[in-house]
Amino acid sequence: MSNIEICSFEKQYVDNIITIEELSFAIPWSKASMEQELNNKFAKYLVIKKDGVVVGYGGMWIILDEGHITNIAIHPSYRGLGLGSMLLEALINICGENKINSLTLEVRASNIVAQNLYKKFGFEKEGIRKSYYANNNEDAVIMWNRNVNKIIEP
Repeated sequence: MSNIEICSFEKQYVDNIITIEELSFAIPWSKASMEQELNNKFAKYLVIKKDGVVVGYGGMWIILDEGHITNIAIHPSYRGLGLGSMLLEALINICGENKINSLTLEVRASNIVAQNLYKKFGFEKEGIRKSYYANNNEDAVIMWNRNVNKIIEP
């Protein structure tokens, strides 16, 4: 895909990311929370741009030898282009650079599109967090990839 760039999350991207958050999630992170991630020593966030425009982002926390994906979101106008896969692959590459072998996340039980993306990258369902999402008490599916550095690109 032409004119795609993945770069590190910086303060200049916060407003763009908040817009994408609000368009993507029923319970979006606040601007203050996202700004705090800039100073979180455990956080690794990436921004994806198309033709110079921020169209998505993804992030994770690295704690000891595990990664925990916090969010991956693509602006609704740019979904279906494979950008989520590109971000996830870039996050997995960060795991390799940091000798992280296991990567986990929670995803809404109803979000089959996201679950299928994660499955493409070797994630498996390993549990349920009952009533995890406060806005509607929806369950979260806990997914893990315990051999993240063994992933072959889909």
